[in-house]
Amino acid sequence: MRHYYRSHTQPADILVQADRFFPELGLTAVTTTARSRTFSGPLGALKVSARAEGGHYTFVEAVTDQVGESRLDRNVKRFFVELHRAADPTHVPEASY
Repeated sequence: MRHYYRSHTQPADILVQADRFFPELGLTAVTTTARSRTFSGPLGALKVSARAEGGHYTFVEAVTDQVGESRLDRNVKRFFVELHRAADPTHVPEASY
């Protein structure tokens, strides 16, 4: 499954957060490059990449080898929430209805 997120955080900082977040889930880094990380473990395989996009945005893409709403996919979404909290710690979520 493919997930994406746009952030104001620098790509290198996002990958540092990924290096901290995903090993806690039992995933180990298989491949490490300047713009991406590949993790593998009992939950499946995951590739996280971060690149500058359109000025001050960073495009974060996470691709898993899972189908549907797996445990790994839910943790990728949780990682995106952590990225949002790190970028804007004062943000208070509000219902839009």
